[in-house]
Amino acid sequence: MAGRRDALPFAAFFAALFFALGVFLPFWPVYLSSKGLDGAAIGTILALGTWTKAAMNPVFGRLADRSKRPRRVLVGLAAVALLGTLTFPALSGMGPLLAAYLVVFATFQALIPIGDSRTLRVAAQTGIAYGRVRLWGSAAFLAATLGVGELLDRTGAQIIPWLLAATFAALIVVAARLPAPAPDGTRPDHRGVTALLRDRRFALFLIVGALLQGSHAVYYAFSAVHWTASGHTAATVGWLWAEGVIAEIALFAVGGHFVQRLGPVGLLGVAALGGLIRWSTLAATTALPALAAIQLLHAATFAAAHLGAMHFITARAPHGLQATAQGTYSAASGGVGMGLAMLAAGALYDAVGGRAFLAMGAMSLGALLLLAPLMRLRSPTDVTVTTD
Repeated sequence: MAGRRDALPFAAFFAALFFALGVFLPFWPVYLSSKGLDGAAIGTILALGTWTKAAMNPVFGRLADRSKRPRRVLVGLAAVALLGTLTFPALSGMGPLLAAYLVVFATFQALIPIGDSRTLRVAAQTGIAYGRVRLWGSAAFLAATLGVGELLDRTGAQIIPWLLAATFAALIVVAARLPAPAPDGTRPDHRGVTALLRDRRFALFLIVGALLQGSHAVYYAFSAVHWTASGHTAATVGWLWAEGVIAEIALFAVGGHFVQRLGPVGLLGVAALGGLIRWSTLAATTALPALAAIQLLHAATFAAAHLGAMHFITARAPHGLQATAQGTYSAASGGVGMGLAMLAAGALYDAVGGRAFLAMGAMSLGALLLLAPLMRLRSPTDVTVTTD
C-alpha cells in the first residue's frame, strides 16, 4: 500500500506532463498556422525549439542536481512554461511567437528528464516500478492526441494555448507534491557534464540512444503523409498511431520483468533489433495488415529503448549527477540525434518516398553493432535495477 501511495504523485505528474506533450506534438503546428505562419516559418520554429531543448536540458538538469530543493526547480520550470503560454493569444508574427515558444518549449521539455531522475531515485528506495508509473504518461498522451483533435473540430485552434496553460497549472500542483528521495548518506558528485562525457561507456551509450531515438524521424514526420498517400484514411492512420502507443503502455506495465531478465543493455538490443525489423517493413509495404502488425513493435523501438536508457542512467550516473545525466541523454537523443535525423528525413522522403525508412533501419543496425563494445566496457559501478 505504501508503494502505491508513493507511486500516485509520480503517475499524476507524468499524466499531466505527457498530456501537454500530446497537445504540443500533433497540434502546435496547427496553432501556428492559425496565426498566419507558413510552412517554412513553422518548420524553422520547431527546429529551433529542438536545438534549444538540446542546449538547455543539461543546464536545467545540473541546476536540479545542485539545488537543495529540486522540487522548486520543477515547480519553477512549470510556472515559466505557464506564463509563457499565456502570452501566445496576444502575439502575432514569427519573431514574438518564436521567442515565446523557445521559452515555453525549453522549460517544459526540461521537466521530463528531471522528473525521470526523481522518479527513478524514489523507485530505487521504495520498490515502485518505474514502468508502471511512466505508462500513465503514455496513456495521457494517447488521450490528448485522440481527444484534442475532436475538440479542435468544434472550437478551432485558438483553444490550444489555453489547454496547455491548464495543463501547466496542474503540473505546478503535482510537481510540488512529489515525494523526495530519502537521504542515503552518499556524498554527491559535484562535477558537471564533462565528467559524464569522459566516461567512455556513458558517451557510447549516448550515441546508441541518439541512433535509436533518431531512427523514429521518418515515422514521426512522414508516416501519416506516406500512409494517406497510399490510400489509407486519416482515421486509419490515427488508429495505427494509437496502436503503437497502446503497445508502448503494455510494455511499460510489465517492463520491470524485462529489465530484470535482460538488463538495460539487453533492452537497448531489443529496441535496435525491433527497429531493424520495423523500419525495413515500413519501407517495403503499406498494406494495412502489415502496418497493423508492425505497429506493435513500437513497444520495442520506443518503450524498450526508454526503459533501457532510464535504468542504464540509474546504474551508471554518479550520485549527484542523475538529473544532469538525464538532461544530457535527452539532449543527445531527443535533441541532437532527432534534430539531425529530422533534417535528413525531409530530403530523403522527397527523394525516395517510403524507402526513406531504410535509412532509419540503418540507424537501428548501427545501434545494434555498438552494443557489443558497450557490453565490453562494463564497470563495477553498474548496479542491479529495481523490478516490479
